[in-house]
Amino acid sequence: MSSRHVDIHPEAIAEAQAARRWYMDRSASAAEAYLAELDLAVEAIAVNPEMWPRYVHGTRRYVFHRFPFYLVYRETASRIEIIAVAHGRRKPGYWRGRVA
Repeated sequence: MSSRHVDIHPEAIAEAQAARRWYMDRSASAAEAYLAELDLAVEAIAVNPEMWPRYVHGTRRYVFHRFPFYLVYRETASRIEIIAVAHGRRKPGYWRGRVA
């Protein structure tokens, strides 16, 4: 199966970096595990974006398995855009302004 190009919204990059820093302040191994799960999520979405459920405003949501985060993304025929790396227990829907 081929994968599509993945673009990551600048604010989603900042969210991922902030989460990594938070885990790094507590445990280097936790930070590594977080990044590994993030990488796995991005790869899985790139290969099969339709696998995860529809969410809101034309997006889909991939929920992390080991961390309280999820990716919000949308797809086109040629690419995937990750809109948010959101914490599952904070500020629901804060990212909706990023969806045109």
